[in-house]
Amino acid sequence: MTTTDLHRLTGAYALHALSAEEDEQFRRHLTGCEPCAQETAELSVTAVRLGLAVATAPAPGMREEVLRRIGTVRQQTPGGPEPIRAARSGRRSRALSRWALAACLAAAATLGGTTVWQHRQAEVARDQVRGATRAADEIAAVLSAPDARTQASGLADGGTGAVVVSRGQDRAVFVASKMTRPPGGKVYQLWFDDGGTMRPAGLLDPARSDQTVLMRGGVGDASGMGITLEPDGGSPRPTSAPLAQMPFAG
Repeated sequence: MTTTDLHRLTGAYALHALSAEEDEQFRRHLTGCEPCAQETAELSVTAVRLGLAVATAPAPGMREEVLRRIGTVRQQTPGGPEPIRAARSGRRSRALSRWALAACLAAAATLGGTTVWQHRQAEVARDQVRGATRAADEIAAVLSAPDARTQASGLADGGTGAVVVSRGQDRAVFVASKMTRPPGGKVYQLWFDDGGTMRPAGLLDPARSDQTVLMRGGVGDASGMGITLEPDGGSPRPTSAPLAQMPFAG
């Protein structure tokens, strides 16, 4: 494949439409072609915007109905109901022995514990739904803001990154595409550049090569952002050379 051919693959690469061989060739090409890296990152952001634009809004009240049912749908434990029915049947025909009574009390305690556990799981599920909905709404607000500006850059591993900034929203969104998985015990960390001082702005999910994240904190007077490789859990200040640095556009 010629260099000219590779220049034409930015859109297909951003949409994950290349074969494994073509993908590898283009990934190598990106490390030495800044225009392609910029275009690929911008197309990745565009793909996210298009996805938000065509997303179907759920029916009114669906979210509340799902949250309500989470707390009422009970998981059946293996073998749980059958011993209870058997015990009830036994009571009709004869008195329970002390051993049977003890077994029933133990079963009741177990089921009670299961109910408490299920309630806690339902609360966790509710929090996750609310958090995911809130994050998606905030990301959509930044990407669709009238003053949104995009700056992109290629990464050393052939992946691409783009940052979308809305000064009006005072927020920024980072879009990563095809980033390699960090080494064990390491994580990619985002930073705001406040006049040369790097301010922590959140972590990327080490298990995902493609992700769109709302950067933590307001943009403020930051003039750009950076990405570094940090110990698991992140650092209060960078401990490695930046993998990429991007000034904020406009």
